[in-house]
Amino acid sequence: MKERAIQSQECINEGASFLANIEPRFKYALEVTGELPLRLSPEGFERLLGAIISQQVSVAAANSIWKRLVKANLNGPRKIMRADDAELRAVGLSRQKVRYARALAESKINFRSLRSMSSEEVINTLTQVSGIGVWTAEIYTMFSLARADVFAAGDLALQESARLLFELRERPSEREIRQMAEKWSPWRAVAARLLWAYYSYSKKREGVR
Repeated sequence: MKERAIQSQECINEGASFLANIEPRFKYALEVTGELPLRLSPEGFERLLGAIISQQVSVAAANSIWKRLVKANLNGPRKIMRADDAELRAVGLSRQKVRYARALAESKINFRSLRSMSSEEVINTLTQVSGIGVWTAEIYTMFSLARADVFAAGDLALQESARLLFELRERPSEREIRQMAEKWSPWRAVAARLLWAYYSYSKKREGVR
């Protein structure tokens, strides 16, 4: 069975309506956040590199590093391989992320072939590359492949937003929020968008790049 893809704002609105009907707290979240963003990204190397840069840093920090990377013309696989470590560190990459960027550049992922894979297969393929964990692979699958039922459970902003919206005593763990999200299928990627929007509303800052 082919997985549903988010192709338009109408898909987002359909998913949001479904979520509001099954969960009153989602209905409330939609009332305070308004229409959810489409949030689709291009496929390919740059998007994965951007996701690696976003690991464990704020959205503002990730955006700043990415701008410096592009300005230095270091946003392609060949450019990454030709640069020395000092050049990559100068734009803001940590030593660990320099290694990850090089591993991605060397991986020669066939991005076109990912389109025909299931979300599980995509995540399994991407996580074979050093530096691409489940969170990074899920973010790519959600935004670049537009899969409607993928949820980045390891995302701290999603966990914090769920704590606030569902009035939990503690931030849910990755395992706990993944279990919560099972009830939101087949629109888990829309639920993630709604939780990120609610995080932004509650914290007055963006939760995802």
